[in-house]
Amino acid sequence: MKNKIYILFLLAISSFSCEQKTTKYKELEKANWFLGKWEYITPFKSFTEEWKKENDSLFLSECFLVKEKDTIYAETIRLEQIKNELFYIITITNQNYNKPVTFKLTSSTSDYLVFENPTHDFPKKITYKLVNKDSLYAEISGVDKSEGFPFKRTN
Repeated sequence: MKNKIYILFLLAISSFSCEQKTTKYKELEKANWFLGKWEYITPFKSFTEEWKKENDSLFLSECFLVKEKDTIYAETIRLEQIKNELFYIITITNQNYNKPVTFKLTSSTSDYLVFENPTHDFPKKITYKLVNKDSLYAEISGVDKSEGFPFKRTN
C-alpha cells in the first residue's frame, strides 16, 4: 500500500511540475509566431526583422532598414515576459540617446498583439497581426499618423 501511495505522490508532483513549466511564460508564448526572419520589400528599400528565442522568457530581434545597400535604420527589440506581463522593449541606434523605450502588451488574441506606451511621442502603439503562417502585418501609430509594414516570412 505504501508503494502505491508513493507512486501516486510522484505522479502528482511530476504532473504539477510539467504543468508549471508549460504555462509559466504563457504571455510570451502568445508571440511564438514572431520567431523567424521577416521582410518587407519595396522597390526602394527593404526592412527586415529577425526574431530568435533567447530563453523561456525572452525573444530578441535585430531589425534593419536598407536602402541601396546602405543601412539607414537599425534597432534591437526585446520581447520579454516579466512576471505575468509582456513587454516590447525597443532600442533604436542614434535615437533617444540609445536608451530603450518600453511598450506593454495591452491586448492580445492568438494572432494579434497590441503594445502601448501612451507617454512616448511616436509611436504610442505597436501592433502585430498574423495574416497567415508566412505573412504578418505590423503597424506603428500615434495621435495623428500611422505606418504599416506587410512582412513576408523568408525562412
